[in-house]
Amino acid sequence: MDPKNPENPENAENSASSEHPQHRAAPPGDGRRRELPAEVPVTPRTAADGRPGEQGGGPSLTGRQRLVQGIWPPRLTRAQLIVALLLFVLGLGLAIQVRSTNDSSALRGARQEDLVRILDELDDRTQRLEDEKRTLEEQRTGLENSSDQAEEARKQTAERERQLGILAGTVAAQGPGITLTIDDKKGTVEADMLLDAIQELRAAGAEAIQVNDVRVVASTHLSDATGGGVRVDGRKVSAPYRFKVIGKPQDLEPALNIPGGVVQTLEKEQATVTVARTEKIVVDALRPAKRPDYARSSSQ
Repeated sequence: MDPKNPENPENAENSASSEHPQHRAAPPGDGRRRELPAEVPVTPRTAADGRPGEQGGGPSLTGRQRLVQGIWPPRLTRAQLIVALLLFVLGLGLAIQVRSTNDSSALRGARQEDLVRILDELDDRTQRLEDEKRTLEEQRTGLENSSDQAEEARKQTAERERQLGILAGTVAAQGPGITLTIDDKKGTVEADMLLDAIQELRAAGAEAIQVNDVRVVASTHLSDATGGGVRVDGRKVSAPYRFKVIGKPQDLEPALNIPGGVVQTLEKEQATVTVARTEKIVVDALRPAKRPDYARSSSQ
C-alpha cells in the first residue's frame, strides 16, 4: 500500500499514537466514552472604567445598576438641550404671569378696615379734584366775562401766589382744622411714626401743617435725634409733639382714628394721643423763600 494513503491502517495507527494521550481515541469496540480536555480557568475581562463587564465571565448587573449606568454620566444630545431650553423659557413666562396677576389683585387680601380707609381716601381725593376743577372753571369764566381782563388776571395771579406761598410755607395761614398732640413719656415714638402721621394728614386733605415750631412742606424730612426726640428739617423737636393742621376737620380726624391707623399705632407704643377739632387754627411758622440755583421761569 501507499504509505501516504490516509486509509493505510499503519499510518492511522501511527498518527493516533502521536496525539496527546488525552486526545487519543478509545479503541474501537471497547464501549468507553471519549474524555474531554481539562478546563483552563479564564480571567474575566473588565470594562474601560475598571468594572467587570457583562461579557467574559464577569458578574451580571442588576436592573438598578444598569439604570444607573444608563443615566450617569449623562449623555445629552442636541435635541435634549433644545427641549430643556424651551421648558425653561416656558416656566419663566408662567412665573412672570403669576407674579403680575398677584400684584394686580393685592387688594384681595386686605382687611375690611383697610378697604374702608382706601375707599374713603379715594372719595375725598375725588371731591378735592372736583372742587379744584370747579374753581378753575370759575376763574376761566371770570376772565372771559370781565370787562377788564388784565385786572382780573392780576387778581387771580395774586390769589394763586398766596396759595402757593401757603403750600411753600413762606406765608402764615389760618382756618379750620385739628390739633394733634402726641405725649411720649417713655421715648418710644420715632421719626417714621411722625412721618406716617404727616402722610396720613396730607392724604386726608391737609393744606398746612406745623409740628411744634417747624413748618412742614413738601421737602420736609424727619430723622431720629441723638439722645431722644426727632429732627424735622434738621431742627430738633421734643415731646410732646403738637401738630397744628389746617383742613377739613371732618376728613382729618377720621383719617387718624381709623382701625390700624396712626392713633392705634402710637398707642401701641404707649404714647398718649389727643385729637381735637378747632374752628380756627393759626399756622405761623415760616420758612425762608429760597431762590432755585438752576430753575428759571420759562416766561422770562
